[in-house]
Amino acid sequence: MTEHADHGLTWLGVDLGTQGVRVVAATADGTVVAKASASLGSRRDGVRHEQDPEEWWSAFAAAARGVMRAGAVGTVGGLAVCSTSGTVLFVQDADGDPARPVTPALMYDDGRAGTYAARLAADPAPGWAAAGSRPQTSWGLAKALWLLDQHDVPGDARLSHQADLVTARLAGVPVATDWSHALKSGVDLMRADWPRDVLDRHGLDPARLPAVVAPGARLGEVGAAAAKLTGIPAGTPILAGLTDGCAAQVASGALTPGAWNFVLGTTLVLKGTTKAPVEDPSGAVYSHRSPDGGWWPGGASSAGAGVLAREFPGADLAALDEAATAYEPAGCLAYPLVGRGERFPISRPDAEGFLDGTPSGDAERHAALLQGVAFVERLALEHVEALGAAVTGAVTLTGGGARSAYWPRLHADILGREVVVPEVADGAFGMAVVAAAGTYGSLSGAADAMVRVRSRHLPREGSTDRFTDAYQRWRDALVRRGWLD
Repeated sequence: MTEHADHGLTWLGVDLGTQGVRVVAATADGTVVAKASASLGSRRDGVRHEQDPEEWWSAFAAAARGVMRAGAVGTVGGLAVCSTSGTVLFVQDADGDPARPVTPALMYDDGRAGTYAARLAADPAPGWAAAGSRPQTSWGLAKALWLLDQHDVPGDARLSHQADLVTARLAGVPVATDWSHALKSGVDLMRADWPRDVLDRHGLDPARLPAVVAPGARLGEVGAAAAKLTGIPAGTPILAGLTDGCAAQVASGALTPGAWNFVLGTTLVLKGTTKAPVEDPSGAVYSHRSPDGGWWPGGASSAGAGVLAREFPGADLAALDEAATAYEPAGCLAYPLVGRGERFPISRPDAEGFLDGTPSGDAERHAALLQGVAFVERLALEHVEALGAAVTGAVTLTGGGARSAYWPRLHADILGREVVVPEVADGAFGMAVVAAAGTYGSLSGAADAMVRVRSRHLPREGSTDRFTDAYQRWRDALVRRGWLD
């Protein structure tokens, strides 16, 4: 901790997710003293996925009131907000509302803007490629162009991300966006600004764009009206946030060059820290920009724990974990894809999960799937190392899979590295760390002080060598399928 750290303050973190809003209050040493959540609904129809932006605000206000009613919150030093990456809408400053929605909110996975993404990819801004960013249907910029074509958007309406609506209403005035949420809206991360000529050429008037600031920058302060509705004291500083994936990385503490974090959920996400952007010709890895001056490269696999729910519906997974210890390694090999296609560490839209060999029963099949996820992790680390990124020290493991008593130990054995499981690793806590960063002089300094370790797992003697043979056979299976050279 720096000498400037104020141990009497509490920091609020807000996570605007797909299914709900979560708010936490954390102290300077990372103790979570209060938390609350409120649910959100969605409208899905085929590739269409929309949410009502008014629900973001009402759900946030309800969760904030729940936290502020807790007597342990104390003096709030600031707050920051994360939200889903690529979710956009247009808003207007009108009738006392600084962020009145004038279009639907298209969620991160809304698939209607594919044609616009293709046009952007054919005429990109130079700065996008420098950070490894390639326009895709999930991009907020593609969705923004779709909205402008499909809706009568007022001339004074501006582009807004999910978090921007909440921060503007908290402040009572329009506010800047952060370069993390703006990445998929087309910001040039190398210059930390919009490539206005390129966006104008594609049909997005630069006058519709918010100012761009670094995550952690001060956006304003909570106004009187918002204070009355949320219970958060008027005058509380509002700090610029990050996307939900980056917020989870902050919560993991993997913020120094060479550090990497795996989010083991339904699918697998790798995020790390490097001194320079990682250039990946395959397009599997792209980089966010760290407010500390480095870069956060990462990639998302379609493999993960979601396959277990499909293969063992309603099963006692803890019991299966215990039974899997008899098969280290398993006699069969698995690539546990949740659906068709793989994105990272290999890019194969036609890939389908496989199980080579015949398991003796559910226990060995379960063991093969768990080991397959860890093999994907090992290949992912090899991939980023081959691109020139440093991989040093321990790897952190977060997400639902990290709650298993068995998985972290297994992953340490297969990766041949210490695996660290943080005590709290959700996006809302990560945003509390971002809110406190100015007090510590840097985001990594705040994470060092606030991120607590729940458990550490070292590779067991001889285990890595034993799994290396199985890993090489697993790689050979990928080569035979043409997935690897």
